This record gives sequence, structure tokens and C-alpha cells, in this order.
Amino acid sequence: MTSPARLLPVTVGLLLLTAPAFAQAPGQLRFVEQPTGLAGQAGSVRVQSSVNLFMPGPSGDGEEAQKLRDRARRVVYEMAARECDLLRDAIARDCRLESINVNLGRQYGGQQQEGFNVNGSMSLQITLK
Repeated sequence: MTSPARLLPVTVGLLLLTAPAFAQAPGQLRFVEQPTGLAGQAGSVRVQSSVNLFMPGPSGDGEEAQKLRDRARRVVYEMAARECDLLRDAIARDCRLESINVNLGRQYGGQQQEGFNVNGSMSLQITLK
């Protein structure tokens, strides 16, 4: 069996941990908010945009196909770069690009035109005007 002298430090430690909770008035809640970046500021909004397009051309392994893939990704990146400018003109005081995603799907054969289906999405954080 454990002696009372050994339980004393544990009891004191528990009392010190729970004392602040008992000191608050019943029904009173206290929240501490620490904003981080734009997400914690009033009037901030996340904007998501996506684009789907088809770029016709060679879709194999050659140099021309690689150039087409590069051009397809560049189109999405340039759209993302201009998106902040558009948002600032319309509704945003400040804009920050958070992420860009680009997916290319090869289309070839049969009666379909050869090329790439391009799917792009972007996420931006803005502060409203």
C-alpha cells in the first residue's frame, strides 16, 4: 500500500493544474486567438479557381511533345500569376498565391484529336477591400 507521504506531491501537482479552472466564474469561457498571416485577419477570403482546356499537338515522347507539355503548364502558371492582378482590380486589397496544381492527360488515337487535356487549379488568399 502507498503511504500518504508519497501521495502528497501528486496531490499538490494536481491541485496546481486544476486551480485556474476553478478560479473562473461558472459559465465563463475564455478563448485566446492568435492570428497567423492573412487567415487570421478580418476580411480575408480564400479564392480557388480552376481551368480545363485542350491543347492539340503531338503527345508522344518526342521533343515537340515535350514543348507542348511545357507550354500547357506555362499557360496555367501564367493564369495563376494574372489571377491576383484581376482580384486586386475587383475585390482584393492584398493577394497571395498559396498553391497551383497542374495535371496533363494525353489524348491520342481513334477519332480523337491528338494532344493534351490540361486541368489546372490554384488557391489564393486575399484580403477584401
